[in-house]
Amino acid sequence: MAARMHDDDSCGAAAVASGWSLGDKDFAFLSDFVYKHCGIVLGEHKRQLVQGRLVRRLRALRLDGFDEYVNLLRSDPDAELGELASAISTNVTSFFREMHHYDLLANELLPNWIEKKKRSSDRLRIWSAGCSTGEEPYALAMVLAEALERTGSKVDARILATDLSPQALGAARAGTYSLERMGGISEERRNRWFLKGEGTYEGLACVHPRLRELVTIQPLNLLHEWPMRGPFDAIFCRNVVIYFDKPTKQRLFERYAGLLEQGGYLFLGHSESMYGLSDSFDLVGRTVYRKCK
Repeated sequence: MAARMHDDDSCGAAAVASGWSLGDKDFAFLSDFVYKHCGIVLGEHKRQLVQGRLVRRLRALRLDGFDEYVNLLRSDPDAELGELASAISTNVTSFFREMHHYDLLANELLPNWIEKKKRSSDRLRIWSAGCSTGEEPYALAMVLAEALERTGSKVDARILATDLSPQALGAARAGTYSLERMGGISEERRNRWFLKGEGTYEGLACVHPRLRELVTIQPLNLLHEWPMRGPFDAIFCRNVVIYFDKPTKQRLFERYAGLLEQGGYLFLGHSESMYGLSDSFDLVGRTVYRKCK
């Protein structure tokens, strides 16, 4: 999940208004639960934030306190995990964020991959791990579709987009965006890859059916088992691992290496680094890593 946690005054106000307090025992359980299932470390300084965010969830579930919520997590953790992750996280994403990654794909990687796949009849696969509300995989799909059009290729090419948050996945599947969220897209691409919303979607832009054909959206917890076997030519995992501790990052990078083609690429966010965490990759660009063994 491409997400971040930040302080929110409204969260604290909501918690105070509710009269509920997140005690030591329940916070300790939630911290352990979130770390185990999401890889996110919740320090004591995040208690007020967590308390305020979860008050909304307690109300939605008609629960009378944090102890009842903890009991719900104990009895059926998988059923509530996605909602918990959504509640404590703020999705941060945009179209063509960190444009140099897309330039590398369009100008160098995709032309080479497509030519290679044409000769070998192999599949071309890209994974957006932590796709949030869909801006990243649809931006990747635009670049991929344009590369395929330029070559006239019939290569079997697809993008897998995964996230833990049910709300984020719902938005990604809808593929409809306000005009304010289209700032990173050129006018040419807006006209080519988006349709003007009508009726219920008045005032919104809807992604072109061709992009939907290229993108498969699925729920996935990066810390749990992965059903896909790869191999992938590239994995985008941007603004995700910054909130993990060192052991979690190390395990995740090795799992990514196991799913990448030899010489495949891993893209991280602008504030993330693999330095001292993995021997399986070489740094080849700004937060761009290539599998070396």
